[in-house]
Amino acid sequence: MSAPVIRFELADPAATEAIGARLARALAQRPGLVVFLHGDLGAGKTTLVRGWLRELGATGAIRSPTFTLVEPYELAGRSLLHLDLYRLSDAAELEQLGVYDTPPESSVWLVEWPERGAGQLPEPDLKIFLQVAAAGREIRLEANEALAPLLAAAASLSG
Repeated sequence: MSAPVIRFELADPAATEAIGARLARALAQRPGLVVFLHGDLGAGKTTLVRGWLRELGATGAIRSPTFTLVEPYELAGRSLLHLDLYRLSDAAELEQLGVYDTPPESSVWLVEWPERGAGQLPEPDLKIFLQVAAAGREIRLEANEALAPLLAAAASLSG
């Protein structure tokens, strides 16, 4: 069985946040989860993460951790890391950030700019590709085979 790929359009930032919230609900029972978010600056990666975190109970400002590189959260009884690796100069720096103190097998890692951590990051369970389109954003979700049943069940994400 091949892993599912789901594509659709997002009209505005509210739709991008909404898909983040829907993904959080669909994947809430996973004991560990690594999500890679790909896209140019301004494509909506942090907006999607904001929706994900709000769905799990985050309050207050949720910004990309561009300068701190990692922002930890304790939400819905689990640990989450929001990583923004844009400013990472060497993938080996991940060790110094202490991210492995929150093991991906038992937490959620939401990773923006994962290519900057190549070779040091765990394999993703889900890859999210966002890009600016004429009418908003286009999104593509690619899941590993273990997530295939959950993502297939959530195929109505665009609806």
